[in-house]
Amino acid sequence: MENRDRLPLTLAALVVVAVAVSAIRPKGYGTWLLEVAPILLALPLLAWTRRRFPLTPLAYWLIFGHALVLALGGHYTYAEVPLGELPWTDRNHYDRFAHFVQGFVPALLVREVLLRRTPLRPGGWTFFLVSATCLAISAAYEFVEWAGAVIGGESAADFLGTQGDVWDTHWDMLLALVGSVVSQGVLARAHDRQLAELSVR
Repeated sequence: MENRDRLPLTLAALVVVAVAVSAIRPKGYGTWLLEVAPILLALPLLAWTRRRFPLTPLAYWLIFGHALVLALGGHYTYAEVPLGELPWTDRNHYDRFAHFVQGFVPALLVREVLLRRTPLRPGGWTFFLVSATCLAISAAYEFVEWAGAVIGGESAADFLGTQGDVWDTHWDMLLALVGSVVSQGVLARAHDRQLAELSVR
């Protein structure tokens, strides 16, 4: 097995372990399932496309990190993750961090698909379309949370994680947009180098 094949398989195995650990006595299994659902959908999809559309190592590492964020949030609920407790505020900020990641990681994945499957090149339009797509993904996720609230009523409070903030939905989408912009600004050069190496292979 080549080194490029080992990375996604190794990271996938670690994600499975993380999800299994997060399922040990979570706050609520219903909330846990809703929070880790993106992982359960992504793993089969990545396995199916690994041969025909292998991603860059950077993309796989980011997906791995995002999965850990989701698994941890699923275990505690986003409003109660210990890492989000800050001494100078009453709010748990893990939810804010998770929505930043919700823009940061998909930005690189969307960028990779656009640069490999369309005539677009790094820069202007690619930057705009990646940012707009990540904002749209975040908005779509807010629709999912809204549907969960309508269906689940008060029992969906842990999934929503608004913590009494009427502007929570707006903050979530803004942070995802900021995450997408930061991701492109920080990782674009490294990503371009890996894309070039992938095209040579």
